[in-house]
Amino acid sequence: MPKRTEIRIAGLGGQGVVLAGHILGKAAVNDGLQAVQTQSYGAEARGSAAKSEVIISDQKIGFPMVRKSDVLVAMNKTALDKHLKDMKEDSILIVDGDMIKETPNVKAQVFKVMATKTAETELKSKMYANMVMLGALTKIIGTINQSAVEKAIRDTLSADTAEKNIMAFRTGMNLIER
Repeated sequence: MPKRTEIRIAGLGGQGVVLAGHILGKAAVNDGLQAVQTQSYGAEARGSAAKSEVIISDQKIGFPMVRKSDVLVAMNKTALDKHLKDMKEDSILIVDGDMIKETPNVKAQVFKVMATKTAETELKSKMYANMVMLGALTKIIGTINQSAVEKAIRDTLSADTAEKNIMAFRTGMNLIER
């Protein structure tokens, strides 16, 4: 049976949700899977709604848009409220616990990841919260190998910023116990 995972990463412009989705899609391809990534964001560069959608499959992908997400990553409360209704039943919800204090009662496996606080305390900048969250997401879904994501980070970012982002990614992976 074909395996298809529809992932929506949502937040505000400036939180790096588009970059996280782009890297996730590249990593899936690095791992020999099919992937498509789309994005949308408001007219302002920072502060408006932003989302990145990634579909990962072991088969050809015919339609590139997420209809009902298997995984929703919400980086803030507004994104959670907007996209919660578009989740499949028995899906996965991952929220930034620093930005979303109360998680809704949903038929989903819920993970609260303290991405922003972890990025600020361990990496000295909340700018890395997206990579912390990407690390947590990667560990939770278990579809893509860590090395494939790290290669995608190196292939996407300049050498001087890639290593710090890989450190943030690994930090996020370590936040999830399995």
